[in-house]
Formats: sequence, C-alpha cells, structure tokens
Amino acid sequence: MTRSLRGTDPETVRAALDTGDPLPGTAGFAGELDGELVRDTLGRVPLFVEADRDPTDAWAFDPAELDDPVQFPAGAVAGPDDSTPERRWTLPDPDPIADRERALDELDAAIRSAADEFRTDTTSVAVAFSGGVDSALVAELLDAPLYVVGFPDSHDIAAARSAADAMDRDLTVVELDPTDLERAVPAVARATGRTNAMDIQIALPLYLVGERAAADGFDALAVGQGADELFGGYEKVVRLDHRVAAETTRGAVREQIRSLSDQLPRDVRAIEATGLEPVAPVLHDDVVSAALWLPDELLADEETRKRGLRAVAADYLPTEIAERDKKAVQYGSLVARELDRLARQAGYKRRMDDHVTRYVESLLDG
Repeated sequence: MTRSLRGTDPETVRAALDTGDPLPGTAGFAGELDGELVRDTLGRVPLFVEADRDPTDAWAFDPAELDDPVQFPAGAVAGPDDSTPERRWTLPDPDPIADRERALDELDAAIRSAADEFRTDTTSVAVAFSGGVDSALVAELLDAPLYVVGFPDSHDIAAARSAADAMDRDLTVVELDPTDLERAVPAVARATGRTNAMDIQIALPLYLVGERAAADGFDALAVGQGADELFGGYEKVVRLDHRVAAETTRGAVREQIRSLSDQLPRDVRAIEATGLEPVAPVLHDDVVSAALWLPDELLADEETRKRGLRAVAADYLPTEIAERDKKAVQYGSLVARELDRLARQAGYKRRMDDHVTRYVESLLDG
C-alpha cells in the first residue's frame, strides 16, 4: 500500500497541528505525516484502518487493501502507540455575520477563489452536471465541459438539457440501460467498501459519469458535493422532524455538515475508481468557513433553501437555474428505481428486508 500524505503539503498540516486550525486553507487531507496518521476535520480524503489493529500499522486510502477496514475518524490524529485516534480538529462555531451583504461578499470571494485554485491545479476537468444550482455554479466558474448521467426518461437529463441551453453550453448525455448498473455495481461496492442500497444508489451515477469522462480523456471530475450540507439544502433542516436532533435550522445545518465525513469517502472512492481525481470547489476550507459565518436568514426557510448560495449564484447563472430545486441524484437519474427493478427481477422482492442490498451482495458474490 502507498504510504503518503494526500491533499496538501506536510508544512500546512504541521502548522494546523501546531495552531489547532481546523480549516487551514486546503481541500482536505489524510495520510501519514511524521509517523502519525492524520485526517482533516470534514473527512474529505478517505482514510481506512484495519479494525482492532494499531492504526499506523495497517492503513490505506482504498478499503479493498485491508481485510476488515473501518474509517479513520475525521479531524483525528494517531501515533504508533495510540490505540484510539485523538480528535485534534473540530468544526468551528462562529457567531454569524450580521451584515448580510458582507456575508455574501465573503462567500462569493471564497467560492471564486476555490474555483480558481482548482482550475489552476487541474489540467483537464469535466463537470458532473445535473442542471441544479450546485453543479451549474461549479460548471460556470470552472468553465469546464458538462456531463449528465441518467436513464433516458430521467429528471436529471431533462433538467441538465434545459440548464445547458439556458447557459448556452454544450452537454454530453450519458444515457444508461440496466446492464450498465449490473456491470457497475460490483466495481462501486468494492471501491467504496459498501453494499447498502442507499450508498450504492448514490455512488453509481458518479461512477458511471466518471467512467465516460475518463474514456473521453479527462483527468478530473468536478462535483457540487457539499452544497446541500453547508447551505441548508435539505427539507429536514427547516421542518426539524425526526431526522434531525437539533431544535433550530442553524443547528440542523451543522448536523448535516458533520455528516459529510461519512458521505464523502463514498463519493470520492466512486470517482477515483474511474481513474479520475475528484474536484469539489464547494468543499474547500475557505468556502466552508464562509458558510459557517452566514446569518440565519441566508440559510433556509419554508420557501427557499440554500438562500446564501442562490444569492451568490444569481450573479453567475440565469435566474431560472439559480432558483431551481432538484432531486437527489439517485432519484433524479432513476438509478434507484432501476436498481430496485433489477433486484426484483433477480428474485429479491420488496417484502424481503433490505432487498436491494441483498441483490448488491449477490452481484459481489457472483
């Protein structure tokens, strides 16, 4: 297994360790540094260790390299003699900026700066484009080719086509059929180390669009991941229902941000399995910091979610795109529907517990 530090240079991480700075201006990092394992506070770079082993003795970026992999905790550090990783960085909890325009200006500057950094560092990038505000803003700032994936009658393909037309951009449409899912499921499960239905449904579109972009000669795939978590894109952060523990929208948004450390390794590994580098400008430290400072009025309410991000996006995108809502990728692409259909055709009926997961596991066994 490759022993290294990924995501940034050693000096930056050493300085972050010395100062305790959880957002030191990176796009995430993980790996080995000076004999210790480290991972950034949001867990943007996947890092796995062997269960019940000294973390520094058995670790990998790819879970398939380990016999019994578990995630190394985000924001943690572990040395050779540490049986339990120590939490070293935690998400800041600043008082929001009272001045709405100042908060938006800082968010705008952070997003532009992050996009500029990725554009400079990445030679050939395509954008996973769904037609929603998140991927559209990334596409506009990176000025990169657009790729959408889905079944022919899917919402995402229709939305991406209309958005590309409104933005006057070309679009590559990757139309799927059921055999694409059957072929890709084992690769995605092995790359992510997961077989549960929801994770596979979310990772499949990323893998399949990345596969096409890689075949077309691109080196990286840009995504809008993180926007819903950072800016209040989920209905549950407004409704404050059983899915969240917080009693305020601001608290619920922070819950979603903390959930990124579990979600991102799935998405990153799915893209990396195609040979592409994942690029997520919205998850750069500078953007995360600006998002944490947003006042409550720029988060979400019953009428509009991701208010701050949409306000910034309105300066770059047609109004219809900046204000557009979209479906989750597994539903918008119809991947969830078609995977469920394949499972039932293979004999895994809905009356069975977790029938799609059982189907995924059967493909791995096969």
